[in-house]
Amino acid sequence: MGNQVEKLTHLNYAEVPTSDPIGGGPDDAGPRIGVSYIFSNDDDDQDDQLDRCPPDKHRADHEEKPFDPRDELPCAVYYREERVYERSAGAAAHAAESLLNKCRPGDLLEFVAAGQYPHWAVYVGDFQVVHMHRAEIKNNFLTDVSQGKRGRVVNGLYRYRALPPEVVVRNALDHVGTRDRELYWRNSECFAAWCRFGKREFKIGGEIRIGKQPYRLELPLTDKKSHVLEFQSLEDVVMEKRRNDQIGRDAVAQELAGHLSAAHGPGDTRCQNPGSTGGPGGGTPPVRSRDR
Repeated sequence: MGNQVEKLTHLNYAEVPTSDPIGGGPDDAGPRIGVSYIFSNDDDDQDDQLDRCPPDKHRADHEEKPFDPRDELPCAVYYREERVYERSAGAAAHAAESLLNKCRPGDLLEFVAAGQYPHWAVYVGDFQVVHMHRAEIKNNFLTDVSQGKRGRVVNGLYRYRALPPEVVVRNALDHVGTRDRELYWRNSECFAAWCRFGKREFKIGGEIRIGKQPYRLELPLTDKKSHVLEFQSLEDVVMEKRRNDQIGRDAVAQELAGHLSAAHGPGDTRCQNPGSTGGPGGGTPPVRSRDR
């Protein structure tokens, strides 16, 4: 059964919407359900996009809009009532040469650039990292992987108990060379996080998407109000979270505000599907608002 799931995840479909087995009409104020990004790989989408852009144009785009930590959207992920992930806005990122001085074997690294999906890697020592790139697990020098992007150590974002550093490094190195249909992870973040925490929830098909949605992605709108998206698996949450990281804080806020205004009029805080925004699954999952 597991092999069948792994083969299905490599079909050329963009997304498969989840459904609530309990049901609920469009005017129901209850929880809204996120999109299952079953068939997409955001890291590959990013690589293909970069390959199609002339080098000069790509360089000019980044000169026009350099990475700004203040453009990141803070968020938190809950499994039932347990907070399992939290990102605050404004975390500093460093040039690759500076980042090397901060790394220890087993650390999780995140490379960031404006308008791109974050790229995650595991530092394994001797200036090298193991990471998932273009549907293959590779071992490269940190400076080569950064490709001019800024990076940071992100061990504390996920609140799971970390494995010993030597186990994290072994998990990463043991999979170097794994590619295509042999892969068990949707993107670089899921692979790197699995290496450090060893949780099957980061793997493709690691959780069955049936029943009530146990995961919540909370996005702050103001100091007193936030949007909450609900998902059936951690894998789906990661895909939506990374989509938000790619388009940036202002774009997410405009997306949500525009949908609220168009769909329900002033004063109504309930949300349906905001429509296509160019993310890996072609649209934003349905959401609901709540007071903090």
